[in-house]
Amino acid sequence: MFRGRGAGQGRGRMGGFGAGPGGQCKCPACGYTMPHQPGVPCYQMTCPKCGAKMIRI
Repeated sequence: MFRGRGAGQGRGRMGGFGAGPGGQCKCPACGYTMPHQPGVPCYQMTCPKCGAKMIRI
């Protein structure tokens, strides 16, 4: 068995941080905000007002 000497500072799969279930999604184009839906990343959602991709805040 391998025993590493790392400090356990990894960021998880695909380099993400995992912001948790709460929070808001915001449109960077028009500023519209909506509650984050657990299991659906904000960047996969589109703004209902202007159609831009949302970001997590």
